[in-house]
Amino acid sequence: MLEVTLFDQHFILHSTGAAYWQEQDVILLADVHLGKSAHFRKHGMAIPSQADDKEYDKLNEVITAFNPSRLWFLGDLFHSYINAEWHYFEQWVHMQSIELALIMGNHDLISRDRFEKLGVKTHEVLHMGSLFLTHHPETVAAKFNIAGHIHPSVKLLGKGKQKMKLPCFFVSEMGMILPAFGDFTGTYSLTPKKGNRVFVIVDDAVVELN
Repeated sequence: MLEVTLFDQHFILHSTGAAYWQEQDVILLADVHLGKSAHFRKHGMAIPSQADDKEYDKLNEVITAFNPSRLWFLGDLFHSYINAEWHYFEQWVHMQSIELALIMGNHDLISRDRFEKLGVKTHEVLHMGSLFLTHHPETVAAKFNIAGHIHPSVKLLGKGKQKMKLPCFFVSEMGMILPAFGDFTGTYSLTPKKGNRVFVIVDDAVVELN
């Protein structure tokens, strides 16, 4: 974990891809894509059924680590339409005592009513003072945006021409893009520019690149 200050707010970046916002006592995470492993298996890819449990293990890990009062998903909680994965999610939600909310993403095709009836609040955008939360990254003057969608990573080159691509928290002057929380999402490589800050996930650590 790594503590950082962004736009006068304090965050702890976790190696799962979650960010704990200290002033709001809330965990932020994006792009879980529940049900994607089952989607792959349906199309013939050899992915073990135990992979479905890993996302819940990670969710429980960050909740235990921070003991927050709230957890907000920044879009693409589910990969597609409702399937058997929904019942596992229902069970997990019923075990939680914290506030849960979902900012709708492009993959969130399950109706908002389903989430609301389960006790999960839904939003298109959440404004929190000078910060606002969305699924797609957005730019608004004098505000700081936290979003997902991109599944950011960066490519690192070694002196011996080694190559490595690592998921990251990608920060600009106007916002932070969270890495994908799900394990079957893939990543999109971004090229840092002057003024950007990049926090890569390496095994169980989060490290800022110079």
